[in-house]
Amino acid sequence: MIPAVVAIVAVLAVVPLLGTPDYFLHLGITSMLMAVSGTGWAMMGRFGLVSLGHGAFIGTAAYVMALLWNEAGLTPWLGLPIGVGAAMLLAALLGYPCFRLRVVGHYFALVTLAAGEIVRLLIVALREHTGGSLGMTPRLAPDAPFLAMQFSKTGFWWMALLVWVFGLAVWWMLDRSMSSKALAAINEDQDAAASIGIQVTSEKLRVTIISAGIAALGGALGAQYRLYLNPESLAGIGISLQIVFGAIAGGMYSMLGPSVGAVFTIALEEVLRVGFGTAFIGAAPFVYGVLLVLFILFLPRGIVGFFAKRR
Repeated sequence: MIPAVVAIVAVLAVVPLLGTPDYFLHLGITSMLMAVSGTGWAMMGRFGLVSLGHGAFIGTAAYVMALLWNEAGLTPWLGLPIGVGAAMLLAALLGYPCFRLRVVGHYFALVTLAAGEIVRLLIVALREHTGGSLGMTPRLAPDAPFLAMQFSKTGFWWMALLVWVFGLAVWWMLDRSMSSKALAAINEDQDAAASIGIQVTSEKLRVTIISAGIAALGGALGAQYRLYLNPESLAGIGISLQIVFGAIAGGMYSMLGPSVGAVFTIALEEVLRVGFGTAFIGAAPFVYGVLLVLFILFLPRGIVGFFAKRR
């Protein structure tokens, strides 16, 4: 797997130097940043910790970064880690009572779903600062694009590639750590895992915080790339389900699975946009829902898992 990742990174690194049209660079940047968020979600999803509210972490990080820039003049280079830190703190505040009180399964999924809606409604309520449901735009700084993290598509391509590699590296380290074995045991039988000395709450909380941080990193950079923030597209149920769909479609048990799922999701979204236009506004969510059911029934290990099994 590692040689394949190295080869892919080497190829992607030279893509902007080949005169690639901006449209394809845009699709690549969007896919890589969504892959980062999907990789983050899969870090906990593959251990039975199903979250339907990762939009809460993405929205928190994105809006904290944008507000610090617009209202305090703090460069996104500092606002981004602060925003990701805020998302990780939110994950800790959400996860600790859930794991201490043994909230598991669909109950945990519903708690995370509610958290995402709470964050979305809070963003809408603070409309004087966030723009409410109309969204907001980070203040443009054409004289200082580096300070404002407002690069060209070529610059953002390399930045997205670097962050994508970082997300895969975190996955690889987690997958080879003792926490991975502990979480697998917890997923099988929580009481049995606790009886042999595994700190159940600590292990669950650790992976939840890491998952939230990685997902928030990809989502916040995506908002900075688009230079537009909207509560529906960043903190609503839509973005959470899109991440879940991508991770499951690609294969949440494989390191490259969420990345393959992100490419599949973005390609599907573009096909539906071109094919339907404004004739069928709900085409994308409808198709996502149908395909998600089909993947769960017939390809539970996703696209990557299917080809790995055939091999």
